[in-house]
Amino acid sequence: MSVADPDDRPADAPAGAGAGALPGRAAMRFIMLVVLIDMLAVGIIVPVLPAMVGQFTADPADQARWYGIVVVSYAIAQFVAAPILGALSDRYGRRPVLLLGFTGLALNFFATALATAAWMLVASRIVGGAMQANAAVANAYVADITPPHERARRFGMLGAMFGIGFILGPVLGGLLGGIDVRLPFVAAGVLALLNLAYGWFVLPESLPPAARHRTAWWAANPLRSFRQLAALRGVGVLVGVLAFAGLAQFSLYTSWVLYGTHRYGWGPTESGWSLFAVGLVAAFVQGGLLGRLLRVFGARRLAIIGLLSSTLAYVAWGLATTSLMLYVIVFANILGAAVASSLQGMVSAAADETVQGQTMGAVSSLNSLTAVVAPVLVTPLLMTMTSFPAADWRSGLPMFFCAALQAVALTLALLHARRHPAAAAVPSR
Repeated sequence: MSVADPDDRPADAPAGAGAGALPGRAAMRFIMLVVLIDMLAVGIIVPVLPAMVGQFTADPADQARWYGIVVVSYAIAQFVAAPILGALSDRYGRRPVLLLGFTGLALNFFATALATAAWMLVASRIVGGAMQANAAVANAYVADITPPHERARRFGMLGAMFGIGFILGPVLGGLLGGIDVRLPFVAAGVLALLNLAYGWFVLPESLPPAARHRTAWWAANPLRSFRQLAALRGVGVLVGVLAFAGLAQFSLYTSWVLYGTHRYGWGPTESGWSLFAVGLVAAFVQGGLLGRLLRVFGARRLAIIGLLSSTLAYVAWGLATTSLMLYVIVFANILGAAVASSLQGMVSAAADETVQGQTMGAVSSLNSLTAVVAPVLVTPLLMTMTSFPAADWRSGLPMFFCAALQAVALTLALLHARRHPAAAAVPSR
């Protein structure tokens, strides 16, 4: 589906979403708000999930083990569900699939709040992972209303909503978790219900019926979607960059709260404020600075510079002996926040207009696969970390591991740029 001007193109208005069609710019505002509320709900539980796991475990090593199981279960569900939801959105439209996801998330959060055993946490997070895979559908929604040369910037705008969600969500979760560790899950469930109501009454459809197509169920599997992703012209080694950068990101995600708890004595509130700082940087870069950076460097150069910055930041985090040092590094790693949007825009631009849902589902499945593998790799390091004194440099093992993964991603990105020098040299406009 070719789009000459996204701001002049109407999006189909769904039943209950108001009469008439909305232009692409208005539709972009709607999907940004959807993602913001979604990420608020997710961000609220991040500081308290390890503490929730800790209620059902005997010691820090056992807590790290079960937390790894919970995170892996969530990621496996995302891995399997993302291409299926992406294909469903290509067939039936983005809006109904998003509504399905919001419903499932609300049920997951309330079930987690009522959990009385570790296995119940695992079960509820499986449901949550499958429904949270609708993030791929949100990305496809943006691709529907945006021409290829604008996608990196608009994915950055969407990324800014993720950042804002992680500015407000973890702080709120930390404060509520200080009252009761289960309270943030109730709040997240309420937010998911609000998103469901907003999507039902307000959110317009982005994919016209004429642009929809049926996908065979056998084709909507993550392994096949990887092959399709790797086959896209101009992608190639970029799949490896996405994989190793994702491994580093999700290893950090798995480690962050437990790492801060062991090394700096954090509780839910301190963890929430640290994630507030991370989200603040992400929102600043992706919401305001990304467009300028893309114009100056181009998507590929920006990705390479960001990967280098993140590699150094991981090493510095592993060596940081105080919370203040960690905060300084978070704010210094500004360019690292531009990597994901740059890579995502490059992949989307390489895909045909009629398969954006499948393409973004494939990217999401790749991210989910790294989210499956990362906890398996980093959990033994977290368990080992707990045996060292907090001030020992070996307590930084999880961060050094992230640095090594990011260094591999950087090496592959340099190789990709070398194979495509002309494309790498053209800035995004």
